Amino acid sequence: MTQLVLDAAGAHLDADVEVPDGAVGVVLFAHGSGSSRHSPRNRAVASFLNERRLATVLMDLLTEDEDRADGGPRFDIGLLAERLVGAVDRLRAEPATAGLPLGLFGASTGGAAALVAAAARPDAVRAVVSRGGRPDLARAALAEVRAPTLLIVGELDPMVADLNERARSVLGAPSELRIVPGASHLFEEPGTLEEVSLQAADWFTGALPE
Repeated sequence: MTQLVLDAAGAHLDADVEVPDGAVGVVLFAHGSGSSRHSPRNRAVASFLNERRLATVLMDLLTEDEDRADGGPRFDIGLLAERLVGAVDRLRAEPATAGLPLGLFGASTGGAAALVAAAARPDAVRAVVSRGGRPDLARAALAEVRAPTLLIVGELDPMVADLNERARSVLGAPSELRIVPGASHLFEEPGTLEEVSLQAADWFTGALPE
């Protein structure tokens, strides 16, 4: 694993990059509010993707000061998306990832940020996966998304499932909503995060390679 400092939307943000041998694509992660690149759930998904020859980039979307501040920009979807766009642009220029087709994996509010970023960079973002996400918060950007999008929601998270279904109805891209049986919002139940990892890996390996 290597570390990068990504300059995005005026902030210097730390990122962990893993590029397996023979990588067929790269996935940039957008975590949810109150989380970071150290999120154990996203790191578990990233490890599974690495086994499927997908490079992964886990980055902090906020600086340390922003993350500590009361009433900070944790829920500022526009700012988070702008920083993701900056990271997308940097990865397209970084030697280790420049030649790899790119996808976005968003969790919780990061799902909305990922979709806004995908709408802003339709030529760069080839696929999106959202885990327990809030795609409804992407609002008008939903209709501008062109990347095939997979929405994954837990069976025990009916409100978020309903919000995902409503968002999917206005998505401008091919999409699927998949419900993981027995899973709550955080996919903490045995086997549920593994199911997310498998579905995400299948989606990315199907959509990213040329």
